[in-house]
Amino acid sequence: MDKIKIRGGKKLEGKIYISGAKNAALPLICASLLTDETVTLTNMPMLSDITAMNALLKELGTDIDEFDDFVDGHNTKTYSYRTKEFKSLIAPYDFVRKMRASYYVLGPLLAREGHIELSLPGGCAIGARPMDIHLSALEQMGVKIEIKQGYVYGDVQGKLKGAHIILRIASVGATCNILMAAVLAEGKTIIENAAKEPEIGDLIDLLNAMGAKIEGKDSSVLTIYGVEKLHGAQHKVIPDRIEAGSYAVAAAITRGRIELLNAQAETLQSPIKVLRDMGVTVEEKEHSLIVDAQEATLWGQDIMTDYYPGFPTDLQAQFMALMLTAKGASMITENIWENRFMHVPELMRMGANINVHGHASAIVRGVKQLSGAPVMATDLRASFALILAGLVAEGETIVNRVYHLDRGYEHLEEKLKGVGADIERIKEPD
Repeated sequence: MDKIKIRGGKKLEGKIYISGAKNAALPLICASLLTDETVTLTNMPMLSDITAMNALLKELGTDIDEFDDFVDGHNTKTYSYRTKEFKSLIAPYDFVRKMRASYYVLGPLLAREGHIELSLPGGCAIGARPMDIHLSALEQMGVKIEIKQGYVYGDVQGKLKGAHIILRIASVGATCNILMAAVLAEGKTIIENAAKEPEIGDLIDLLNAMGAKIEGKDSSVLTIYGVEKLHGAQHKVIPDRIEAGSYAVAAAITRGRIELLNAQAETLQSPIKVLRDMGVTVEEKEHSLIVDAQEATLWGQDIMTDYYPGFPTDLQAQFMALMLTAKGASMITENIWENRFMHVPELMRMGANINVHGHASAIVRGVKQLSGAPVMATDLRASFALILAGLVAEGETIVNRVYHLDRGYEHLEEKLKGVGADIERIKEPD
């Protein structure tokens, strides 16, 4: 299993290109199942999660063509998807266990074929992510749901029916699944308390380009008018705001200066505000962000994660690492997932001063110096927090179980080396 070795103490300076968004690409891939025509997705990130989702769609019967592409002056991938007919309506355990986002096939298969057998999903161990929100909404649309032997069995008599659905939490996954189910349902569907993340807007743009009729983009109330059939389309995946936020922290934590090319400032207003309040200079440009902490004295700030446009839970661990290098104390409150402080013991191995209170809050006090140590990645975003700590730690840090990083950060070592980091991947035999 690969490891990443970092020698800390380098100030990062230069430019990093922000890749297409993983959290947008995964539901976009599954949206291709809603038509028998070709859906082409450009600016796709090269990540293990994309590979895993593609493998699942091939299992279902999708023909996938892959192309090397050049978007905005950078190498990237384009994929074309066509599911003329399904060879299977089963999403097996061996595929789904690798990636929780496999549940995005629920809505499309029920909408187009009226049946699915989906293994209950796996993914990062950062807390319960209840599927009942998805399933209860689909039941309101006429799906008969049964759970047995670790699988969700869904059946529709005839076509899905439009419904008025009120989500108890603004779940991104449930909003995506309901959208993809509703576009081919009979009648009108209304989703109240819908998630407003930019990735939802990206899915709506693709679905509308395919012939869907969805109103209310970027709001908490979405209205979907079902249509008989969707057609093919071409769509460019939005930039990854979490990757951009992670590298913004890399600039700040090393007291460096990085221009984040292709970053969208409007999707990062909450993290940008925290950086500025800490003392970091952030310049918003039309197609990039410049994050400059070269002359900055950073001060601790309190953070509370929340649904978009609040502070993203997917940047909580990275900002915790940053707070360790700031003066004073910070309180971090995690309001989304109940088990998302698993990186704390690993940071404390490096000399961090963090006190966790219950499952929801942590007091972080700035320390004079972190020390390199062997550490273990526990989930995708926690992995990057350990990389960040390693970038400023004295001595050598070895991050183990970096397969988590490969799920969400494209060419991480190359991007960090390009701005001056002393980092390398240690390949080890399986």
